[in-house]
Parts: sequence; C-alpha cells; structure tokens
Amino acid sequence: MKTIRILTLFTFSILLASFGLMNNKEGYKIGDYATDFKLKNVDDKMVSLSDFKKAKGFIVIFTCNHCPYSVAYEDRIIDLDKKYKEKGYPVIAINPNNPAKEPKDSFDLMKVRAKEKGFTFPYLFDDRQKIYPQYGATRTPHVYLLKKEKGNLVVSYIGAIDDNYKEASQTKVKYVEDAVDALLKGEKPLTTETKAIGCSIKV
Repeated sequence: MKTIRILTLFTFSILLASFGLMNNKEGYKIGDYATDFKLKNVDDKMVSLSDFKKAKGFIVIFTCNHCPYSVAYEDRIIDLDKKYKEKGYPVIAINPNNPAKEPKDSFDLMKVRAKEKGFTFPYLFDDRQKIYPQYGATRTPHVYLLKKEKGNLVVSYIGAIDDNYKEASQTKVKYVEDAVDALLKGEKPLTTETKAIGCSIKV
C-alpha cells in the first residue's frame, strides 16, 4: 500500500511539472513575474531591464522593421516613450524575428531604421529567439506592460497599443496609455488584455 501511494504521488508530481512546463510555453499571464534579459541594442551595447534603476516599470514592445502594422505604429511608439519615460515607464522595443526568414529584420537594418525614425528608446535584437517565447508574444507589435513591485516585474497588461492601427487620429481607446495612467495612479488597469493585431513572428 505504501509503495502504491509513493508511486501515485510521484506520478502526480510528474503531471504537475509537465503542466507547469506547458504553461511556461504559453508565455506570461497577467500577474506573472517577468524575468530580466540581456539583449544587444542598435548601439551595439547590451541592455537589461536592471540597467534602468529609476524605472517604475516598462512598456516592452515586440516589433520589427518590415511589418506594416509595426511601421504604422512607429510614431505612436516614439510618442509613448516620450510621454512616459520621464514618468518611470520607458519603452523597450525588441525585434523577435529571424532575419534568415525576413532579411529586412536584420540587425544591420534595425540600426538603419532606428536612425531614420529617430528612435528614443532601445531597439533590441532577440537574436536567438529566446525572449519572445518566454513572454508569449505572437505578433508584431505585441505589448507587455511591466510594473516594478517589491523587486519583481509584474505583468500588468498584454496586447495591442490601441484600437486602430490604420489611423492614429481615429483611435478611440488607447489601451497602453490607459493602463500606464492607471498604474501611475496606483490603480489596476481596467483593461488588462486585448488581442494583438499584427504580423506573425518569423521563426
């Protein structure tokens, strides 16, 4: 009987571990703790979230050069950084694409694009494609709003930047701005998840 109980507990533990691994593959959920990373920026320097000592959190955006959705949002991403960087929520942009599948998203062309547009934020290259699966990003652009809380980075919003990628002037709901504004007030965002609209990540 004792042997059966031990085997049952062992089997149950294996199932729990497997379930946990499956969940990890799905990426972060609201309320999860995000881990730090170190990726190369377009200035050839390595960047980690821990480098930003005074930050209250981060607007992490998976984006790229070639995707028309990402291109449509570039000015709005710059505006987000300019509006919230000084308030403690800088933008951290990450290109998750494999340049072998999409040459326009090469590191060298990332440098060109960042200079052309005058990016005010780090534009990092997920060259081994290890970070985007950890987050669970599936599109470009795909936003993950992180809030610093007791030494942890809490995932507070996941999804789209706003409700109209085609025309910024026609936007009715600014999801990321509303979420950051709520966090700055010490409140929880009313909307914590939306569907990311964009191009699929090239693996």
